[in-house]
Amino acid sequence: MNRWTFLLVFIALISVFFSVSLGREVSVTDALQVLWYHASFGLGSPPDPIVDRIVWNLRFPRTLLAFIVGGGLAMIGAAMQTLVRNPLAEPYILGISGGATAGASLFYLGFLPPLFSKALSMPLAAFLGGLCAIIIVYSVAGSRGRISVSRLLLAGVAIASLMGALTSFITLSSPEPDRLRSVLFWLLGSFHLAQWSTLVWPTIAVSIGLVVLMILSRPLDGMLTGDESAHSLGVAVESMKRILIVLASLVTGSIVAASGAIGFVGLIVPHAVRSFTGVTHRKVIPASFIGGAVFMLWADVAARMILPNAQLPVGIVTALCGVPFFLILLHKKQHHFG
Repeated sequence: MNRWTFLLVFIALISVFFSVSLGREVSVTDALQVLWYHASFGLGSPPDPIVDRIVWNLRFPRTLLAFIVGGGLAMIGAAMQTLVRNPLAEPYILGISGGATAGASLFYLGFLPPLFSKALSMPLAAFLGGLCAIIIVYSVAGSRGRISVSRLLLAGVAIASLMGALTSFITLSSPEPDRLRSVLFWLLGSFHLAQWSTLVWPTIAVSIGLVVLMILSRPLDGMLTGDESAHSLGVAVESMKRILIVLASLVTGSIVAASGAIGFVGLIVPHAVRSFTGVTHRKVIPASFIGGAVFMLWADVAARMILPNAQLPVGIVTALCGVPFFLILLHKKQHHFG
């Protein structure tokens, strides 16, 4: 772990504390008391029950979910950019988020029967939706064993639009119209429904993704040199592509099921991280994870505080940051990793 990653970890810890502390009804001292009381397993004076409920049962799960979602989206964005060797790729643009949203919407609104418990069925539906979307995109972009980056991006945009239309149709056809507003708010990305129980599957999926990507960091470095060069270095390129596709679908699907579709995090963060860590994935993956978590935490803080008596969906905040960044990348004559 280099000095930049240590710095990001320090910033992340500060960001977590401020995310829990900022807001009405609770002071910084109150937040510190609650966090210390639970972290020390009940040592010290117990906090006020109302303050304890606000901090520990409402704000802290929301903060942890934002941390997990931001980190997961950023590290998967880095992996997708390596897969196509272009910094413009990310789950949202490649249609994975759109497919996961469509799958989750089918279950969320009662169009799919629960195969297991609700907590497991919804991430499963989102995973299958994202997997179907990226398989279609990857199949369209491939030609004679090679991937055309321009076709990949165009196919991703097309599939994302198709999945968005499908999600809108599913939403408007819902047999429970009273849930329409809450579903629309969820589709734009939000952490306001975060609970301790909703953290389980995103945490498991993102942890698996982080471990696998760190194990595969050397093959990922080889893939940056191109398929033929990677083959000569002993990298099983086609197997790596399949692993990355399934892993991206798993992580993105679990994230979408918990927080809705949040775009551009996987685009902004890995590109920014490479500017000071270089292109080695042993450094890029953990730095992207922590950087994405920090970015999402402050995006959520902004979403909570921009409007005085309401909360914005966090997807609006990330889009306001991500779209200008994306346009700047498109305006450049060359897109490369370092």
